[in-house]
Amino acid sequence: MLNKLVTRIDALNDWLGRWIAFCVIPIAALVLFEVVCRYLFNSPTVWSNELTQMLFGAYVILSGGYIMRWGGHVNVDIVYGRLSDRSRAILDIATSFLFFLFVGMMAYYGGSLAWESLTMLEHSESAWNPPIYPVKLMIPLGCVLLLLQGLTGLIKNIHILITGEDLSADAAGEKETL
Repeated sequence: MLNKLVTRIDALNDWLGRWIAFCVIPIAALVLFEVVCRYLFNSPTVWSNELTQMLFGAYVILSGGYIMRWGGHVNVDIVYGRLSDRSRAILDIATSFLFFLFVGMMAYYGGSLAWESLTMLEHSESAWNPPIYPVKLMIPLGCVLLLLQGLTGLIKNIHILITGEDLSADAAGEKETL
């Protein structure tokens, strides 16, 4: 049952992370468009920079679970990389409290910020004046995805500590593809 839960959460973050990755294309296109408008035609836009920032903000917050799934977050590899799988699992379990505390606080405060923005249908105060509550709603969503991935990481580490084996059936294949 735990393996099924872990597999589904991993699959959700994999699917979403792969789709979110394509968000880089419109971000790059918007930056290129703004550069061309500004420097070739001497006619900068009022909306391009703000839209780029909003897309990038959503991109960053929604990709957290995917990055955690594949071990892309910051780690002190000089020490961590030399540990055995069980020692890494012990260290990860011991520090998971800090992770859950941080992401829980981010979800709580980010969620209240998003709720406040939604209730007042908040708009930017720029000349373009787009709604910003949809982007702020990405904060609690991204936190939920990160919390779920943190839960699967904790389950995997407890399983490694108890059995000495990775819970994922395709764990060996995952390590090789990274």
